[in-house]
Amino acid sequence: MSVDLFEHAESEEATSGPPSGPLANRMRPRNLDDFFGQENVLGPGKPLRRWVETDRVPSMVLWGPPGCGKTTLARIIAQQTRFNFESLSAVLSGVKDIKEAVERAKQSRRLSGRRTLLFVDEIHRFNKSQQDALLPHVEDGTFTLIGATTENPSFELNRALLSRVRVIRLENLSPQALERILQEALRDAVRGLGGILRLSPEAVSWVAATSEGDARRALTALETIALYAGADPAVPELSLDGARAALESSLERQPIPYDKAGEEHHNVVSAFIKSIRTSDPDAGLYYLARMLEGGEDPLFIARRLVILASEDVGNADPRAIQVAVAAMQAVDLIGLPEGRISLAQAVTYLASAPKSNASYSGINDAIAEVRASGALPVPLHLRNGVTGLMRAEGYGQGYRYAHDDPRAALEQEHLPEALRGRRFYEPKDSGLERQIRESLQARRRARGAGEPG
Repeated sequence: MSVDLFEHAESEEATSGPPSGPLANRMRPRNLDDFFGQENVLGPGKPLRRWVETDRVPSMVLWGPPGCGKTTLARIIAQQTRFNFESLSAVLSGVKDIKEAVERAKQSRRLSGRRTLLFVDEIHRFNKSQQDALLPHVEDGTFTLIGATTENPSFELNRALLSRVRVIRLENLSPQALERILQEALRDAVRGLGGILRLSPEAVSWVAATSEGDARRALTALETIALYAGADPAVPELSLDGARAALESSLERQPIPYDKAGEEHHNVVSAFIKSIRTSDPDAGLYYLARMLEGGEDPLFIARRLVILASEDVGNADPRAIQVAVAAMQAVDLIGLPEGRISLAQAVTYLASAPKSNASYSGINDAIAEVRASGALPVPLHLRNGVTGLMRAEGYGQGYRYAHDDPRAALEQEHLPEALRGRRFYEPKDSGLERQIRESLQARRRARGAGEPG
């Protein structure tokens, strides 16, 4: 489904005056000079600005969080260059729509010599076949592609398409950029709220600081304050407390931005695990709260804690896995909101516990050895001689039963001949593993294997 949003927007503004609709739509920047923020890619001399100013725009993907200006920037690029413009929504479009856009691009090039810029909003929603349909036409220059996505392109775009575009990373807007956007909306009497609402500098800063880098969210909050408070000649400007009261009276609590299937999910989970691994219970609780408030499945969190208990605490504190498993069972039994308490207990226990990854490293090393050396023969004395033929072949001969002769059993070898003396488990000098290490060293010395290397 092809929708030329840019052409439609231009014709609408030309025929009906100032843009209508929500404040966030009315206040969209119309050129690069009006675009506040993203100086890391749009500052003087930056490649993206030069591409637009010289009308030499390559295919690219604009990647960033909601409200950071991806669609607005694509609109500006469209308006400031000499392309014909086609626009697709990846939510609504299929391969048929792509083919139709390709035909229009070829016709434009043939009849007028003009190039076509194809803007694909939410390009991460295109499946592999749809992305493959774009590929040859990006490659041969039938059109220049600009995709917009909130998801990490390396996760969502196939490698072939990714190799043919520039990825432009956009960040959350800074509070300073959001303040400029809000002040412009308060000043502008045509597109904004000039003469309708006056806010104190403290109130403007607070709205910017609480909008989490999202211009759309900031302008929506400003519009909500205006609808609630309105213009009151008796009040020179609305104070910080007045702005807070307006939002609290008019809005439900804003949800925490957290995409359970996207990059933010991976970022927060990574920070959660690494905080606990590094023995920081405060950060562990913070990221636990972020996940819970964002709607994460509490059993997913509990399973991660069970893994961490063995991977990062291990035998330094064997109770850690008991606490983690008990927390998972408690969450499964009682659910939320009370299950958060059990999760918090597990987080603080695991973060505060001594750490050892010796078991984790040991099994990884053992698996690597098995893959490298294959199925080495089990020593004969460890084999079970269940038949006369097997016993005649020496199965089980020389095996020393540990409970009959503990000292003699200590001298017994158990690894295959080719791996004699190989170490996989090296306890750390942390928590209970310190005692395990000392005991294991003594047993290895008795076996004649020497100190751990």
